[in-house]
Amino acid sequence: MSLNLDALMEVIRLRRSMGLSRLSDRPVPRECIEVMLEAANWAPSHRDTEPWRFQVFMGDGRAVLAEHYAAAHLADHPDQDPESAHKRAWAAPVWIAIGLVPGFNEEGERAVPRDEEVMAVSGAVQNLHLAARAQGLAGMWHSKGLSVHPVVRERLEWNDPAELLGFFMLGWPEGEWLEGERGPWPEKVGWVTSP
Repeated sequence: MSLNLDALMEVIRLRRSMGLSRLSDRPVPRECIEVMLEAANWAPSHRDTEPWRFQVFMGDGRAVLAEHYAAAHLADHPDQDPESAHKRAWAAPVWIAIGLVPGFNEEGERAVPRDEEVMAVSGAVQNLHLAARAQGLAGMWHSKGLSVHPVVRERLEWNDPAELLGFFMLGWPEGEWLEGERGPWPEKVGWVTSP
C-alpha cells in the first residue's frame, strides 16, 4: 500500500501548540475527537504495554473538571477564592486528561522502565495532536500546575500506579495559524557510514 508522504509531512510541519488564548469556544464534534483517540491508540509501546489513558471533558462535562481544578487550587491555597481555577475548565471546548498506566509482567513487576512508558504516552499524544491538526483543530499539551496536580489525579480516580501527565486542551483555532520555525535538520544529525 502506498501512502501519501507529502500529506503526512505537511501535517507534521503545520502542527503547532496553541494555548487557550488562541482557541475559539466553538464546540468540537465527538467524531473528531474519536479520530484523534484512535490515532493515539496506534502509538508504539515497548512490549505492547499501551500505557496511555485518556479522559475527555467536553460540553457540560467541563463542570466536573472545573470542580477538580477548584479543589486542587483550594488544597494549595485554602484562603484564596478558587474561581479562577474553576473558570479555567471553561476556557477550551475540550480537555483531554492524559494518563499513564504502566504494564506489569507475570511477576507483578513493571514490564518496562517508566521512561519508556512516558515515551509511549508522548508518542500517543503526538499522534493525537497530528490527527487534530489534520482535521483543522488546534491544541496543546499542558503538563504543569493544576494539569498534573495530585488532587486532580485523585478525583479522576486514577489511583497508583497510574499517573496524570497533564491535559490536552483542544478547540478550533481563533485567528491565523501560528507559523513554525525549525533549524535545519542536517545540523542535528550525525551519520556513521563505515567502521
